[in-house]
Amino acid sequence: MNHPTRRTLKNIGFYLLAFFAILIALYPLSYFVLDRTFGLLQSKDALLLQNVFWNIGFYTHILAGGMALLIGWIQFSQKIRVKRKSLHKLVGKTYVVLVILSGIAGIGIAFFGTGGWIAKTGFISLGLIWLYTTIAGLSSVRTGDYLAHQKLMTYSYAACFAAVTLRIYLPILIMLFGDFIPAYRVVAWLCWLPNLLFAYYINSKLKESQNMDVLAV
Repeated sequence: MNHPTRRTLKNIGFYLLAFFAILIALYPLSYFVLDRTFGLLQSKDALLLQNVFWNIGFYTHILAGGMALLIGWIQFSQKIRVKRKSLHKLVGKTYVVLVILSGIAGIGIAFFGTGGWIAKTGFISLGLIWLYTTIAGLSSVRTGDYLAHQKLMTYSYAACFAAVTLRIYLPILIMLFGDFIPAYRVVAWLCWLPNLLFAYYINSKLKESQNMDVLAV
């Protein structure tokens, strides 16, 4: 594939990433303007929906996670990383704080998730991986390992992007299974495992010579 074609495909991929990230990042706002008996909340017990601590965890997860999704794609812009160092650092620091808030809250509410322990384990695993890759990414840049930082934050945003892929796969799986519960059990894993595999593919293309193209959080 020639260089111009490869660059065009990369640009298309970047714009699609930004489009879906922004679109799904705004989704949590619907819980403030619509009745809560829609979407994933339809599967929740009425008593759970009245639990104060669960609600704190739920809204912390979707709001902080939505904001992380909304700003995270900016870090994949080479122009911003190279020419707008202060913006890259600000977005990075904000992203890390949002991930910590959303990740911890997400793991907490996952214990009360629909679909039994298959689904719960899937979402808990996602939360742990999201937290680990983000915190490890922050740690690596502080020690000057910029290549490891770039790879870890790519994995982090791949985990974050599960919010998008979940909403793509779930309606398809419901149609295939004809029932929400088995579809939800599958999507609890499917929404993030392929994302991490794709991130692995991207990271495998990175070389040590690209080290200095990645700036500190």
